[in-house]
Amino acid sequence: MSTRQGIHFEISERKLLLRLFDLLFIGVSLYGVSTFFDFDYFNVNAQHWAWFVVLAIYISVFGTVLELYDLQKSSRLDTVLGTILLTTSVTVLFYLLTPFYTPSLPENRLQILYFYLAILIGLYVWRWMYITFISSPRFFKKVLLVGETSNIKAIINAFANADPNYKIIGFINCEIAKKETITFNGLTEYQPSELQTIIEKEGISEVVIASYNSENITPSIYTDLISLLEKGFPIKEYTQVYEDITYRVPVQFVGKDFYKYFPFSRNNKNKLYLAYRRLFDLVISIIGLVLGTCILPLILLGNILGNRGCLFYKQERIGKNGMPFTIFKFRTMVKDAEAAGAVWATKNDSRITAFGKFLRVTRLDEFPQFINILKGDMSLIGPRPERPYFVNELSQVIPFYETRHIVKPGLTGWAQVNARYGSSVDDSLLKLQFDLYYIKHRSFLLDTNIIIKTLSTMIFFRGQ
Repeated sequence: MSTRQGIHFEISERKLLLRLFDLLFIGVSLYGVSTFFDFDYFNVNAQHWAWFVVLAIYISVFGTVLELYDLQKSSRLDTVLGTILLTTSVTVLFYLLTPFYTPSLPENRLQILYFYLAILIGLYVWRWMYITFISSPRFFKKVLLVGETSNIKAIINAFANADPNYKIIGFINCEIAKKETITFNGLTEYQPSELQTIIEKEGISEVVIASYNSENITPSIYTDLISLLEKGFPIKEYTQVYEDITYRVPVQFVGKDFYKYFPFSRNNKNKLYLAYRRLFDLVISIIGLVLGTCILPLILLGNILGNRGCLFYKQERIGKNGMPFTIFKFRTMVKDAEAAGAVWATKNDSRITAFGKFLRVTRLDEFPQFINILKGDMSLIGPRPERPYFVNELSQVIPFYETRHIVKPGLTGWAQVNARYGSSVDDSLLKLQFDLYYIKHRSFLLDTNIIIKTLSTMIFFRGQ
């Protein structure tokens, strides 16, 4: 069987493509401006390679912080245009203020405008081309699902929200006892006998097995899948695809073979990595406490005017290996906010004061937790520590919830930069998926990614 598969790029390939061609188009744009206009501030040549290296670093770092490489935003021109403007502005500002490895400031200040416009135009032209061609339907990855009808809605939503270029175009029910026909956002249900025909007709790139129990797959479908596999056709298991695309571990679909899904990162036992983490925690916590002390008078004043109560707030939380500890925060709620007992904190919670809301969106309320990091109760990065009451409640209804306690809790984490504020069991399940992904894959690069995303959260006031 010959398959008419379309051209597509994986997530990692698209992110790499965006970064490389951002730099390429900026370089070409700067070269063009210096060639055809009276522009000599930035010369693109081998003699001044360090100039471009510094510029490339700034574009990459500030582009990441300001979400220039977010695939959802990068697929729409209206959302990416503002990000291009902001990234260009911040990059040029920092570049002009960088000594030694950048060109001297020009006497003619119009040169700075040329420099700014060259970067802006280079980025805009490439991103327009990316949206017009790479993000067009011709580059979508077309996928056929084979699984049980009960899982279909959650699967479709998870993939649609994670990757706009990953398109599930059909579904085959693998159960012998066939259930009702699927009708979900135009998704077509095909008959098992049509498996190989649909792959050829629709140009399917990949078959994803989304069966909670592999024993549900009928013998005829199993035979067809083996035939496809022998011909080199990509067939993937749903939980692995889910993890690769969403950067979460789908605990709700993990059954008795749970040990297959949690081969936790070797860095959890790597003494060198753990030593680096502790040293990094100590350095950052000391810097954080110094900065916190500098802004303490302003926070104290805001607390007197806006909160009218005790400045600090402490609470018992669950740490590594399930051990309780006392966490410190700046108070953001009214006095006796939980006089009637523990309740979920929600977005726009009426118990949060006006000044408390400001502390939360800027993450300034978390500054006292640098004391916890210094003491060793917490780390800079890890799952957020939860209260004993909610740990007991959630561990009863969410599988593997207490697995998040095998590492130190963190001031920020993979769940904090990717998920909304947890105010329900469903929100906690989503955050647990991110937490387990971090525990499973944690590394220096993932830690760096979290720190950059945390800066982005603070800049855009997304704290809750």
